[in-house]
Amino acid sequence: MNDEQQAGNAAGRLVVGTVRRPHGLDGEVSVDVATAFPQRFRPGLALLWRRGPESRHLVIAAARAHGSRWLLRFEGVHAADGARGLARGELSVAEKERFPAPEGFYYSDQVAGWRCENKDGKSLGCVEGLEASPAGPLLTIRTPEGKSALVPFVASIVVRIEDGERRIVLDPPEGLFDL
Repeated sequence: MNDEQQAGNAAGRLVVGTVRRPHGLDGEVSVDVATAFPQRFRPGLALLWRRGPESRHLVIAAARAHGSRWLLRFEGVHAADGARGLARGELSVAEKERFPAPEGFYYSDQVAGWRCENKDGKSLGCVEGLEASPAGPLLTIRTPEGKSALVPFVASIVVRIEDGERRIVLDPPEGLFDL
């Protein structure tokens, strides 16, 4: 229920991947995907590569899935040495390039700051984020007591999402907020 990460990058940019290392000898790199929409990796896509204070604009020349990662080749990068220089850099797109959210899909920064309540209207806290986990998406909620609670973002717990009210109504199992 979340997608591209905004943290750690320039304002108005969405991190969509991290270059791991070169793959082969022709300038291809292995990329860890940080988007729920990897189909965005296609020839012609302009990306900003950033590692620390370094940055450069890149355009995808070729892209293909490779297990849980993607293999990308960029225009102007034709050998392993050039690809090696990209290792450990983040790849981002302009925020305006964000994929429209499908029905029932929410981005982390979209729900940050929303109120959470139980079915009776009692405040459970405020959303700090929505993150992917191996078990599924998790809401991070700052409780009124100042604690952080992780709540599975699943239909059995999330009763209703009221976009206009910036409110999420939850039916958490007993003790979930006591962990």
